[in-house]
Amino acid sequence: MDPKSPQKRIRSYLAYVRDVFGAELLVNREKKMTELDLYRKSIEQCTKCALSQTRKHFVFGDGSPDADILFVGEAPGAVEDETGIPFVGRAGKLLDKALHHIGLDRDSIFITNVLKCRPPGNRDPLPDEIALCEPYLHRQIELLNPRVIVALGRIAARTLLRLPSDTSLTSMRKQSFEYHGVPLCVFYHPAAILRNAGREGEYFQDFEKLKETYLKD
Repeated sequence: MDPKSPQKRIRSYLAYVRDVFGAELLVNREKKMTELDLYRKSIEQCTKCALSQTRKHFVFGDGSPDADILFVGEAPGAVEDETGIPFVGRAGKLLDKALHHIGLDRDSIFITNVLKCRPPGNRDPLPDEIALCEPYLHRQIELLNPRVIVALGRIAARTLLRLPSDTSLTSMRKQSFEYHGVPLCVFYHPAAILRNAGREGEYFQDFEKLKETYLKD
């Protein structure tokens, strides 16, 4: 079967949902075409940079078109490139766990990346790749109109905020920022927590503060 086929993509996603939520899944949300869907269709065949030649899938993003919270990572990884869905590996499962901790799930947020295609070997995004791809994120923000943006990880945060390369994640977590007129806060990338479980408490505290600050009503 063609590795890019819709059947394989759907099968991979259902396997992921089964692993996270169990074998029984009730789908109670009617799918409808939105402006966000139309925008995705208009750009998903992008060939602006060389990453289009090595990707398996253009990873637009996933979640609710009415989301109050927009999570932004750096770029798709290997599993995301395979499935076309952001944050579906071990790091994605930890993100889902944190969402459930504050009463949310994937249907109530939207998650995407600065880059929509996986850099070979998961290397850092290059400046020209960011310059070509970031306007897609700007349009997503316009269509979503979120209350807050959460940058996941040091590289995503520094990329969005144009901060010096020596800016630490610790200092960014303690500050409030804006990105295109939307409040932005910086969290640990869940993959970093998988490498350093001792910081898991801080990770969940960030989500609790997010709920307290931006989801009061």
